[in-house]
Amino acid sequence: VQLQASGGGLVQAGGSLRLSCVASVTLFSIRRMGWYRQAPGTQRELVAVMNSDGSTIYPISVKGRFSISRDNAKNTMYLQMNSLKPEDTAVYYCNSEFLGVNYWGKGTQVTVSS
Repeated sequence: VQLQASGGGLVQAGGSLRLSCVASVTLFSIRRMGWYRQAPGTQRELVAVMNSDGSTIYPISVKGRFSISRDNAKNTMYLQMNSLKPEDTAVYYCNSEFLGVNYWGKGTQVTVSS
């Protein structure tokens, strides 16, 4: 499974960005998919997860500001990020679980200026 993430960039605090992740397989075959991020000197952390039944999980740090979604016809999942804060600055990675194996895309940099 190949995952191609895009949509990162530089934005001012309070702004919005939408990340996209295109998968090389149909999303119907993916049990769980999500977004993670990693800031310099920190561990990679969960940002949002969507299960195959459509249920979602968000950590408190982004709940109410970030939203994960998917377009099955385009084999693409999205991360809509609103009310961005400088502490959201990180490299964002998309992830999928396919047949019990975790796959990672190359990251996309998100930088939020104060």
